[in-house]
Amino acid sequence: MSEHKAGFVNIIGNPNTGKSTLMNVLVGEKLSIITSKSQTTRHRIMGIVNEDDFQIVYSDTPGVLDPKYKLQESMLNFSKSALSDADVILYVTDIYETIDKNIRFLEKVQKTDIPVLLVLNKIDLSTPEKLDEIIDIWKDVLPKAEIFPTSALEKFNTDNLFTKVKELLPVSPPFFPKDQLTDKSERFFISEIIREKILINYKKEIPYSVEIEIEEFKETDDLIKIAGIIYVERDSQKGIIIGHKGAALKKVSTQARKDIETFFEKKVFIRLFVKVAKEWRSKNFDLNRFGYNINK
Repeated sequence: MSEHKAGFVNIIGNPNTGKSTLMNVLVGEKLSIITSKSQTTRHRIMGIVNEDDFQIVYSDTPGVLDPKYKLQESMLNFSKSALSDADVILYVTDIYETIDKNIRFLEKVQKTDIPVLLVLNKIDLSTPEKLDEIIDIWKDVLPKAEIFPTSALEKFNTDNLFTKVKELLPVSPPFFPKDQLTDKSERFFISEIIREKILINYKKEIPYSVEIEIEEFKETDDLIKIAGIIYVERDSQKGIIIGHKGAALKKVSTQARKDIETFFEKKVFIRLFVKVAKEWRSKNFDLNRFGYNINK
């Protein structure tokens, strides 16, 4: 019987490179929310893949950015920690990204002794000639990394990437029970589904000023009852979230309910309320309450 292998595989990179799509493909479940907006991922989300002889613990981290307020500092810290506690690093870029974007973080990747697999995503939107040019550039930047031209959306070359990850895993017993899919709670995924709908339906600063708290989660054999609070930073944002006669909030509730029903395979009744938590993105107390682990 072969030895059991297990390890932590951390997915890092800049926003809008398709990191979260790749995570969901590799895990085989939609764990990370996906929108076209940057800063969609705020927390470090684990997805666990189990077979008899291996366990892969993937982590999707927030996109790398220059922080403008304390929430973004927390998001960057999640990404920095991913460089030190991994057995394998998947550095995700795409055919549009330039090397000089967040070069200081990339320099940290260059110095690590952890195996790095560079995932060049969205190649379905490129040409063979352009792709060769981009690969040559990245070979110079990360000479120790093995490059995987990939389309996460089309699931192109993701099987080969998965195989390589398994090869790099160290011999180890599993870190989590074999039936566990993630480290996050049911309430967390409900709040993320609601936040995804807000990112999709609202523009400008509104989606980035929002945080979700699930106050009630009651499950029976055939129904889940959910009560959630949408926090915003200003009174004017509260009115925008609710919309004329509550139409905007109702749209978010309906879209979220449908996705939550798919996620749990059960009927869902959901009530959403909107409250103001002034400047919560810059206050330690609020950030810690929402799970961002800010040091005082």
